[in-house]
Amino acid sequence: MKILAIDTSGLVGSVALLDGGTLTAQFSIQYKTTHSEILMPMLRDITDKIHLDMKSVDAIAVAAGPGSFTGLRIGSATAKGLALAIDCPIIPVPTVDGLAYNLYGNEKIICPMMDARRSQVYTGIYTFVPAATEEKNFEQAFVMRVIHQQFATSVEDIAGRLNEIGKPVILLGDGIPVYHDKLESLLTVPFTVAPAHLGRQSAASVAALSEVLARDGKMVPSDDFAPDYLRLSQAEREAKEKETAGDGDMTNRKAKAQKAISRSTPGRIRVRQMTAEDIEDAAKLEQVNLGKEAWTSKQLLDAMTRDDTVYLVAEMAGRIVGLCGLQNISGDGEITNVSVSGDVRRQGCGYKMLRQLIERGYGIGVRDYTLEVRASNAPAIALYEKLGFKSEGNRPGFYDDPKDDAIIYWKRKD
Repeated sequence: MKILAIDTSGLVGSVALLDGGTLTAQFSIQYKTTHSEILMPMLRDITDKIHLDMKSVDAIAVAAGPGSFTGLRIGSATAKGLALAIDCPIIPVPTVDGLAYNLYGNEKIICPMMDARRSQVYTGIYTFVPAATEEKNFEQAFVMRVIHQQFATSVEDIAGRLNEIGKPVILLGDGIPVYHDKLESLLTVPFTVAPAHLGRQSAASVAALSEVLARDGKMVPSDDFAPDYLRLSQAEREAKEKETAGDGDMTNRKAKAQKAISRSTPGRIRVRQMTAEDIEDAAKLEQVNLGKEAWTSKQLLDAMTRDDTVYLVAEMAGRIVGLCGLQNISGDGEITNVSVSGDVRRQGCGYKMLRQLIERGYGIGVRDYTLEVRASNAPAIALYEKLGFKSEGNRPGFYDDPKDDAIIYWKRKD
């Protein structure tokens, strides 16, 4: 696949061409010039130097935001124009994800920070975990795990989240030199700063990550693409503040009403990887279902950030209605958590979660799966047996409050 990548989300203007997994060309400039002045000349220079026929390009990848509002608009307009001209799709790459991809293969906690002004940063939390043995190849030996998807927040907040994870961190991005002193005083975990050649946006990383996203079908027609700013521009924020001045109480009431409607509206159940922002809701769901046996927020966060685990949540109408997780122990997948909200049971939520959990478990090298269930929990037993689990023993009096036996189930790969 031939991918032309563009990143104009920050001070760096960058263009790259990835052809069949080979980085054929890359052109990056970080200087006091506007992207509108340098982007097309960079593209023209690359096409001339490598004799690129633009009609041979299969997709345009672009850093889709967040970032500089002007920069994103320039990159977006250029990507859409090119894609329309050569009739190819666009692969939108989250800017912070692309920045984290600079450190591909690093198994420490990775935290990019882009300066968003007013002591705010665009950031996210990531790590890389080894791909399953059967999936490893020269192109993809590691998989990027998103611990917290990109968002805008304060420096204090992201430092607190990193301290809570409690593992060594690598920092990168143009927000690091701006807030270095503050981060040094706030962070209690060991941290290092990425070297200069890896510390800023790169179209080469955007291209490499876009190839992964393309395999997952995350391409859009040029007409459907729009940048993701994550927050309003300063001018828009100021206008909104004036518009809502004096109407704070009414705004709060409307927000609460809308939230209530969203939470009560039935919808499609969507299963996805759990992120740090889901932890609190997932822990509350565990507490409701399991009481004293429930996992705490800290236990869930610790488990989720390991490289030998998979944790998923089910989401419906904007709320977390399910949680499941497993740990790979020498090829055996121990299913550690299965919780479903009472109001969505018998709607296929548990089945859908576990099907995906098992599929993803194979991806981290799990061969056989095991779990324990209360002997009195007939609905759960029916679900596990439907998924192919078979009883292979029990533990008398294993559960407390109330006392109950545990049945041990296994799903073994033939």
